[in-house]
Amino acid sequence: MKKKIRIFVYVLLFAISISIVWMFSVNAFIKYSTKKQIVTLDEAEGLSDIDCVLVLGCRVFSDGTPSGMLEDRLTVGVDLVKREVSNTILMSGDHGTENYDEVNAMRNFALEKGIPIERIFMDHAGFCTYDSLYRAKEVFGAKKVVVVTQEYHLYRALYIAKELGLEAFGVSSDLHTYYGQSSRNAREILARNKDFFACAFKIKPKYLGDQIDLKGDGRVTEG
Repeated sequence: MKKKIRIFVYVLLFAISISIVWMFSVNAFIKYSTKKQIVTLDEAEGLSDIDCVLVLGCRVFSDGTPSGMLEDRLTVGVDLVKREVSNTILMSGDHGTENYDEVNAMRNFALEKGIPIERIFMDHAGFCTYDSLYRAKEVFGAKKVVVVTQEYHLYRALYIAKELGLEAFGVSSDLHTYYGQSSRNAREILARNKDFFACAFKIKPKYLGDQIDLKGDGRVTEG
């Protein structure tokens, strides 16, 4: 009996060790394979044929005010539009209930900064990074995008884009230091592994829907 227990413990420890090695290997691979796609604001101005600036959603407060991280993403996204990297901005976030709405808060921010309402598109079903990129391609018809989020998040977003067939560049929105970043970095390792498999199997989001033309009027996405 003791021998069987020892064998079980050894096998369990071996499996755990392999899992840890795999997890950190995937993490390193995703970061290494996408780092060249991260560009500065000035470098982004030299890109051509960008279908949209894609701003990934983040927490909003109960009064509809963007959190600090989201406000920084929006600030950079608006800056890119004003620099004419693209004349279209796609706000992708969570609007799963009436009481929680990231995308309208994002649109309102852009409107206040002078972005024309018809050039602001909203993806109400961008419930996660994978869904946002998948829907940008399959629902909104994007082929070439500039993604805006914090750098730790950009690696995964750009990897997903590449695996789904999107040509994507990323601009970091790290305008401040964010409380709790160490824990976000740790969770991101797990998220990168999850989306590595999502990309491998090309898992479809729960929600897709009718095609929306980014060359049209963004007001069709109101709701």
